[in-house]
Amino acid sequence: MTGNPFDERSAASYGERPFRQVPGYGDLLRMTTMLLAERVPVAGRVLVVGAGGGLELRAMAEAQTGWHFIGVDPSAAMLRVAATATRAHSDRIALIEGRIEDVPGQKFHGATCLLTCHFIKRENRLETLVQIRQRLKPGAPFVLAHLSFPQEDPERSLWIARHVAYAGSSLEARAVERAREVMATQLTILSPDEDEAMLRAAGFSTPSLIYAGLSFRGWIAYA
Repeated sequence: MTGNPFDERSAASYGERPFRQVPGYGDLLRMTTMLLAERVPVAGRVLVVGAGGGLELRAMAEAQTGWHFIGVDPSAAMLRVAATATRAHSDRIALIEGRIEDVPGQKFHGATCLLTCHFIKRENRLETLVQIRQRLKPGAPFVLAHLSFPQEDPERSLWIARHVAYAGSSLEARAVERAREVMATQLTILSPDEDEAMLRAAGFSTPSLIYAGLSFRGWIAYA
């Protein structure tokens, strides 16, 4: 990844932040669960990559009481937040501090990777997707969503400005400028076409756009 962006302080303040900064985030969680349920059985196993914070884990565990989950994240601080958020479902959730390579090689019925890929360096992105696919049963669904917009200026700069204007509407001016700098220099953002091509290169089939919220895009694809 590009370096762990979530230290103790930022993890502690994570809370419900995505609901304020990601357009339609609650609906994205509902759609993710619904789309996985098309193929994940009642007692299925689901892999959650970038599980820190626990919001998608909590949403899926509440909606699908028979599913079991393994969540992986490199941030110990964010995993502590996830453990707190999902305490009511802890008997069905295992959390791993690490990266996808640290997840045991069992086969899952489905997987998610929400608001995570833009933290993964370009040179590591394809291998991460391959590692996820290798841990899925044939035909298993994979739902992912992250920052994705055109990368040629002036469009790129315009999309960064739009993202910061939306996500930073409740922030102080200094924090807004910091967010703009981080987005422009530290995150790995691809165009939607590049994202879909990388899914295919990793061995996933029929990637389909299922979510578009300003600067964010989401897809479902199949192992």
